[in-house]
Amino acid sequence: MTNPSGHGNFVLVCEHASNFMPAEFGNLGLTNGTLQSHIAWDPGALPVAQVMSARLDAPLVSQRVSRLIYDCNRPPEAESAVPEVSDNHEIPGNRALSAAERQARAERYYAPFRGALVDCIDQRVAARRAPVLVTVHSFAPVFGGERRDLDIGILHDTDARFADSLIEVTEAKTDYVIRRNEPYGPQDGVMHTLVEHALPRGLLNVMLEIRHDLIDDPSRQRAMAEWLSGCAAEALASLAKTMDNRESILHPN
Repeated sequence: MTNPSGHGNFVLVCEHASNFMPAEFGNLGLTNGTLQSHIAWDPGALPVAQVMSARLDAPLVSQRVSRLIYDCNRPPEAESAVPEVSDNHEIPGNRALSAAERQARAERYYAPFRGALVDCIDQRVAARRAPVLVTVHSFAPVFGGERRDLDIGILHDTDARFADSLIEVTEAKTDYVIRRNEPYGPQDGVMHTLVEHALPRGLLNVMLEIRHDLIDDPSRQRAMAEWLSGCAAEALASLAKTMDNRESILHPN
């Protein structure tokens, strides 16, 4: 965890932060080049999240191994938690795993990640500092052979309060092409973190998707992170004005 004692109004999550492959898995039968691609992680997402953590004084919970070992934005029962295929790439080391082998992956890699996030959120809720939960991702410009014509996706499940405010703020501040629930949405099974951790607690929440080439070097990562951090803070302040008071946002019943 980064900045665990952060006192800001946000908790950040980066489920696809790393493409690290423990030696025991032998690269899951993939080449080193393939493990640099988006199927193994979200390139640029972690540096953006780290800068946002500093800018917003927010704790950041991030995964330490490749999403191909275990995808921490999926529940253990989901087939895609340990994928056999990703963007038309077969994953030999994940083929025909037994239920026990899949469960062992979940216990070893997902359970500690989930536990750290639960503890972080629960401690803040108990202290009446309920956070806005923000997950940070990146997406490939081309997926499944098709080019994606957006720059930033602002995603949500059934609670759109913070996403609505953030879309309004970001669209007023940039020429980026920003779309709601693209390039993914609830129908794609990508909302696990928000659904499990934010919705039951009534926490404001959003998932950010940033196109890879907009954050492909440190200067771009920092610039994007600082811009998004400012937008997130402004969106929260704007939303607070529409509620009865700030307590109703940051201290839900």
